[in-house]
Amino acid sequence: MTAATLVQPSGELWKKIRVELNEDVNTRDRDLQHIKEWLRKQPHLPDEWDEGRIMTFLRGCSFSLEKCKRKLDMYFTMRAACPEFFSNRDISRPDLAALITKVQGAPLPGLTPNGRRVTICRGLDMNIDSNQINDVFKIALMIGDVRLKEEKEGVGGDIYVLDASVVTPAHLSRVSPSAVKKFLICVQEATPIKLKEVHVVNTSPIIEAMVNFVKPFLKDKIKKRIFIHSDINELTKYIPKEMIPEEYGGDGGSLDDINDAWRKKLEEYTAWFKSEESVKANEALRPGKPTNYDELFGIDGSFRQLTID
Repeated sequence: MTAATLVQPSGELWKKIRVELNEDVNTRDRDLQHIKEWLRKQPHLPDEWDEGRIMTFLRGCSFSLEKCKRKLDMYFTMRAACPEFFSNRDISRPDLAALITKVQGAPLPGLTPNGRRVTICRGLDMNIDSNQINDVFKIALMIGDVRLKEEKEGVGGDIYVLDASVVTPAHLSRVSPSAVKKFLICVQEATPIKLKEVHVVNTSPIIEAMVNFVKPFLKDKIKKRIFIHSDINELTKYIPKEMIPEEYGGDGGSLDDINDAWRKKLEEYTAWFKSEESVKANEALRPGKPTNYDELFGIDGSFRQLTID
């Protein structure tokens, strides 16, 4: 696979992350075996799954076995419930190949001093329609699935930088609340991400409306971790300058090059993505009541349709 896209922690940082993840090297194999046996007993879930990804879930759940089970169940459930995100995941398809040049969202290769992975998301083209927004979510989840396999040692959490420079009122009118909710369920309930900070840069008057649009779908603790910056230089308070890409005034190399490396990596995973399409929950075999997708994805009663003057 493409080198240097996900540098892994080592030395003292590796030790620090073990503490943060509640990872005991003496008992983690026992926990891993417990989850593997649990999976075999669930008629609606895959009997076998690779140990590396299970360990990534255990780390993301701070080795809480019950939380890990809930997240794994939701992970496989969402793969069945959202074919628009989890099927036809071939980055060389013309529509996805064109889109990945318009929207960037790849993780930076290194880690912050406290072991956090940083991802910078930015649009390069204002002309994104509603169908393409679903594909943006698809690509983001493709990257997430690769990270499930390749984060061999675990990280101390994730930091996301959202560049709002090309966001317009028209974009918000094209976003389906249902699609946003589905995507955020995938991120918050079905993946082992420890989201530590979200930084919004290159703001405009529309950004407050955008944040308010998304907030009804966010957990309370996540809402408190969103920071909006009027000065992009404030990023250096949270992310070392040597990690920040040159497009944002840092010394971390070109963001274009980082995203191109990830495009190539996703191409290398094409056959694997195809083989993974059948790895999902089978609701017909779920003990008790099958998951009701309408209930799962119903828009919260507090949601208000966004209107832009």
